[in-house]
Amino acid sequence: MTHFLVTGGCGFIGSAFVRKAIALGHQITNLDAMTYAANPENLAEIAESPAYTFIKGDIRERACVSQAFRHKPDAVVHFAAETHVDRSIDGPMDFVTTNVDGTCTLLMGAQDYWSQLPRPDAERFRFLHVSTDEVYGSLGPEGFFTETSPIRPNSPYAASKASADLMVRAWHETYGLPVLTSNCSNNYGPYQFPEKLIPVVILNAVRGADIPVYGEGLNVRDWLHVDDHADALFALHQTGRLGETYNVGGNCELTNIELVTRICAMLDELTPAAKPYAEQIRYVTDRPGHDLRYAIDATKIQSEIGWTPKRDIATGLEACVRWYLSHDGWCRRALERAGQNALPERLGLGAK
Repeated sequence: MTHFLVTGGCGFIGSAFVRKAIALGHQITNLDAMTYAANPENLAEIAESPAYTFIKGDIRERACVSQAFRHKPDAVVHFAAETHVDRSIDGPMDFVTTNVDGTCTLLMGAQDYWSQLPRPDAERFRFLHVSTDEVYGSLGPEGFFTETSPIRPNSPYAASKASADLMVRAWHETYGLPVLTSNCSNNYGPYQFPEKLIPVVILNAVRGADIPVYGEGLNVRDWLHVDDHADALFALHQTGRLGETYNVGGNCELTNIELVTRICAMLDELTPAAKPYAEQIRYVTDRPGHDLRYAIDATKIQSEIGWTPKRDIATGLEACVRWYLSHDGWCRRALERAGQNALPERLGLGAK
């Protein structure tokens, strides 16, 4: 059993990791500020588990971080972040303070805690930082991101995550903190806040609204099921080399319009309407700094750790669509909790 301190465990990816950790018999302390995208319903099935502890707190506040480390974790898995590109364009400072300042505050807390552990516990301790492929910028029609690709972020969100990645590296090189960094491709699956592309397409389609697609819909993303991502993080915690970065990808490149039309075709089968859902697609003005293509070379994690994604896009996406269709109440409550009766016009148009 491992005792994980998870930051942002009520979010989309963090909650997938927490649910799986509890199912595997691990212990979780979850530190979450409960911002708009955090949802306690994501963890309702394990909330009463004796192995689960929740702390409402902000990683930017040293006292909250210190309180979390008093629970004596064996490892940190750091998910907490502002993540939506469109929001970062409209309000970049929230991304700087949370993703950069917050990560540094967490690193300082981890450093203080780890330096006082007895040797066996200190050798076991890990700090796993969960990041994104967007730190690498944009690819052309060929090639893949590797762990040695240049860092070239093109949005305030991506720049804030790149800065956090570099801080994590610095804490390893300067202080010896036992860190690992993962850079993942686009995640999909249940419990994703309804501002991201896939839930927006599903929800707008079934309510008869326009399905917005940026530009010509030709931006390419590599899609990874959130449960495969969680599996990768457990594997990295077990056998990843300290100080290393690992790219985690789904081996599934699709243009945005290919993905949207696939979802529309699934909806045509699952909940037929008077006309094909694809007729609701509307192309809208592209967003600033919209990266053309992301694609992950996951050779390193596959060869060193033995991890590969288990879920193919056809079955994974259909299960995802079915989940949102059967969880209308969850979606409505998530938006109400965030103070949004409807999705803002700019949200959900991009893949991240």
